[in-house]
Amino acid sequence: MPDYRRAWRQGGTYFFTVNLLERHRTLFTDHIDLLRNVVGDVRRRFPFTIHGWVVLPEHLHCVIELPAGDSDFPLRWRLMKSGFSKQLPRVERRSDVRVRRGERGIWQRRYWEHLIRDEADFTAHMDYVHYNPVKHGLVRCVSEWPYSTFHRLVSQGVYPSDWAGGLHASVACGE
Repeated sequence: MPDYRRAWRQGGTYFFTVNLLERHRTLFTDHIDLLRNVVGDVRRRFPFTIHGWVVLPEHLHCVIELPAGDSDFPLRWRLMKSGFSKQLPRVERRSDVRVRRGERGIWQRRYWEHLIRDEADFTAHMDYVHYNPVKHGLVRCVSEWPYSTFHRLVSQGVYPSDWAGGLHASVACGE
């Protein structure tokens, strides 16, 4: 059995990639309001700051910061995953193992997590989050993708509205 090691830092800032089990599905964008509501509910109960977030049809990326004295990101992801799953109809294929464990066949069991080390690492991961829809060929320009914190950050002056617009910039990090 693999030895999964997590980086635990109270008040840490983390980059995450979370995937659907079946990568051809479009559950996240098909049910974007449900996903937003579930994330909002978890944030109210177990606060965290969203620095960057992008939702693609079958996966999402985010950069979040936990409160001082708190390192329990697995609790938050478990609640977000289960809250989203419980409100979807049971139409997915499930393996015998998932049936025995009482699991839905919606999410990949694990997720990618990376503890942000410094300001350069933070910037690289924020750029990766926001450029991801272009990387996957979903849009030509970052500003065209509606399911992203990019628009909020433009209004706050963090990014210019034409950031990486149409250019296939190399934004390296992530998955």
